[in-house]
Formats: sequence, structure tokens, C-alpha cells
Amino acid sequence: MTVAAEIQAQILRYYHVERWRIGTIARQLKVHGGTVHRVLANAGVPRSALVRRPSRIEGYLVFIGQTLEKFPTLTASRLYAMVQERGYIGGPDHFRHLVGLYRPRPSREAYLRLRTLPGEQGQVDWGHFGHLNIGRARRPLMAFVMVLSWSRRIFLRFYLDARMENFLRGHQGAFEAWSGLPRVLLYDNLKSAVLERHGDAIRFHPTLLEFAGHYRYEPRPVAVARGNEKGRVERAIRYVRDNFFAARSFADIGDLNAQADLWCAGQASNRPCPEDTAMSVREAFETEQPRLLSLPGNPYPTEEQLQVSAGKTPYVRFDLNDYSIPHTHVQRMLTVRADPKRVRVLDGGEILADHPRSYDRKAQVEDPAHIEALVLRKRQARQHRGIDHLARAAPASRDLLIRAGERGANLGAITAALLRLLDRYSATEVQAAIVDALASGVPHPNAVRLALERRREVRNDAPPVAVCLPQHIKQKDTPVQPHRLDTYDQLTDHPLTDDQLTGGDDEQS
Repeated sequence: MTVAAEIQAQILRYYHVERWRIGTIARQLKVHGGTVHRVLANAGVPRSALVRRPSRIEGYLVFIGQTLEKFPTLTASRLYAMVQERGYIGGPDHFRHLVGLYRPRPSREAYLRLRTLPGEQGQVDWGHFGHLNIGRARRPLMAFVMVLSWSRRIFLRFYLDARMENFLRGHQGAFEAWSGLPRVLLYDNLKSAVLERHGDAIRFHPTLLEFAGHYRYEPRPVAVARGNEKGRVERAIRYVRDNFFAARSFADIGDLNAQADLWCAGQASNRPCPEDTAMSVREAFETEQPRLLSLPGNPYPTEEQLQVSAGKTPYVRFDLNDYSIPHTHVQRMLTVRADPKRVRVLDGGEILADHPRSYDRKAQVEDPAHIEALVLRKRQARQHRGIDHLARAAPASRDLLIRAGERGANLGAITAALLRLLDRYSATEVQAAIVDALASGVPHPNAVRLALERRREVRNDAPPVAVCLPQHIKQKDTPVQPHRLDTYDQLTDHPLTDDQLTGGDDEQS
């Protein structure tokens, strides 16, 4: 808390000129005694001179000093318990205040201003920007930030995790955006960069070393607990939080990254360059860019590759979701290769499936051809497939089928009827209608249909039109070739016998 200059002047005058005691000054100026102590201490008055009356703590000062010298960060609460065991009878609040006066203060460290040459150095770090809810998944929103130390040009890219693959993709994105890269990149002690460290002995992540060898730059970690050595990227992350991410709305991570690219090329590049405020970051980067290392002819592969085991069902699990495969490849080891947009499943060199990547949780990403092939092989799977699809779209359908089964209803017919309603109405509407039907005690598709109609009439919507007609309806429109009527005349020319009319004698029938 800052003390007004007028109050400080009064405290010093009353103490030095009028010889008032500290308690008198505090009462007359209506300030806390600790405030008077702090003002006098800042003015150079020795601490010993500030304590006028003998204190109960004086007999323990030697013990307190020795303990704090050995353990400078020991809390006042623990120290109070220790002196209490040695006979101290003072209160804890006053003790904490006095310990604050006698606790040794660490010496202030001075830092040299670090200067780099153009194209020489860049700094890299991750920033955590909360979480995104995607379907049933809650994923961390991580910002990869790389900054050129001389021009302060920023590259910003958001990812849904901080895995090694995204770490390398961030590097590649920065190199491609700048059409080059610096000779040295500084890293904090990230797990993506440093696996183990004992003093000056460092074991880099082998993938990062291979990546750095491909692009011909030097990865260099900063010292432990020395964030000042990569202060440029730390300030860049703070700049991103305050000037880009704060109060920003976006549709998805793709939209967020598109906005980040525009911000890096616009506002972030138009700010003054800290190395030379007479020019902007954009102008400084134009000077630095020709001195960057050139890119190799081929990019480093950054696809995620994982060995997965396919179970009895035609799916493999990758990143919290299930992806369909041909049923001919169940119960074997397969390979998943994924980038931010696509997931491919391979058996050796053969590509079995190619799906869009999902960032949801427990989603089933399917190729209809995989499922149809299995259904054709196992006809009995159709009903179970329909129940599974219905349960995922409208979870309340499980309760309806259970209650309908208890009444002896035909579950296959009920499932087919509900699936037809699901084709006409949205999953949200069918779920709400099933809940209404269960609440009324009628677990039947007709009750669900009436509930859907009531909800539609309340909203004043048009009746839904079935896109796919059932097969027996389609058959009604099949052209029929009329039969020739003159063939019936043959019946009068050749009358049938009794045996032909009855189909045989009584014993055979």
C-alpha cells in the first residue's frame, strides 16, 4: 500500500523533531503502526531504534536469526510454533509482524541487456489459453509462439494440445511464414525439448534433435529458473494475451488461427521495434529476413503415427474417438497416421480407411461402406445397428424400448418406427418427444409421433417431408402390366373336373 507523500513528511517530522513515539504518531495521524515503522525504515532509521519498549521476542531473536539464515523461506507460522515450544508467550499476529522486520532480504539481482544480431536468434514457448469444449470433449487451448529476437516478428498458432507433433508443426508454420529460420532457437525446459537435465549435462529429445538437424539450426535451452534469458517470447505471449486474445470471439480453432495470421501480419507487425523505435517491426523484419537460413527442399514429416489394436468390432481408437475400418481387418495390429485434418488407418502399406479427424470424445467416425459390408454379411446386425444409432441420437429411446419390452411389444417394429421419425425430425426433437411419451406413460411410437406434431404446431412449422419413402410405398407406384381378359374365356371351353377344383381326393388333402 502506497503512503501519501504528505503523511510520510508528517511522520518523519513528528519522529525526528517532536520526538513522538511511534504509537503516538500512529494514533494522531490515524494510520497503522506498521505504516509508521515502514516509513521510518525506508527513511534509514535503524530497526533497533524503532522498537522503543522491550519486546517478548527479544530473547528469541538470536534463535530466529539463525533459523532464518539457514531456512530463509520458512513461514512465520512454523517459526511461531518453534518459538512457542521454547517458551514464547506472545500472540501469533504480532509475532508475524516482527518476523517480517527481522527476516533477511535477498539481494537484488542486476541483469545485462541482451542484444542479438539480425537472423541470429529466435525464442520459442507454449502459452496456455484455457480450454475449448468440442462436443463431449474438453481440450486445452495451447498457443505456440515463436519470436525473432532482433526484429521481434511474432508467429502465433493455436493447437488443441502441446504434443511433439504440434510443437514441430508450429516450427514449420513459422519457418514457412518467414521463408527462413534463425540460426539458434532458445527453449525453456520443455519436455518437448529437454528430456533430462543435470546441471550443464542436457539430454535433448531425439525427435527435436532430428528436426533441428533437418533444418540446420541449433537448439539451445536456457538455464533453469532463468526466464529472463528468453524474455522476448515471454513478453510476446503477454502481448498476445492482452492485445489479441482478450475479448475475442471465434467459431472454431480454424477461425482463431485465421484471425491470428491477420493479427501477426497487421497490428503485431506495425508496432514499434524495441531494438530501434524509429522503425516498425515490419521494417525491421524486412531487414532481418535476408539473413535468415534458407529452408530445405523437403519439409520434415510431422504426421502422428501410432500402432493400434483393432478389436472384434470394425473400429480403431485414436485420440478419444473410434474410426471405422473394413470388417476383414479386425483383431490385428494396424497403424494410424494422422494430421490436424485427416486420420488414415493402414495395414502395412495398404490404406484401409481415410477419415476426417474428430476432436470430440467417444465419437464414431464411420465410412458407410465399412458398415454396409458388415451388415450384408450379418443380416441380424441390422436391428442392433438401428438400436445403436437410435440410442446415440436420442438416449431416452433406451428407456422407451425397455418399457415397451416389459409390455411384450415388438421391439423391431418400434425401432423401425422411431428411426423413420428420426429421418423426418431432428435428434433433439425426437429426444424431447420420447421424454414426453414416457412422462405420459405410453411407450409407443404413436405417442412419440403425437408429441412431435404438438411441438411442431406450437412452433407453427410446416409438416416435415420424408426424404426416403419405405420400400412398400415405393412398390405401390410400380407400373403393372394389365392381363389379357380373353384368357378367361378358356375356362368355359374346358371346364375343370371336381378333382381339379378341390386340388385332389380327400385322403391326399
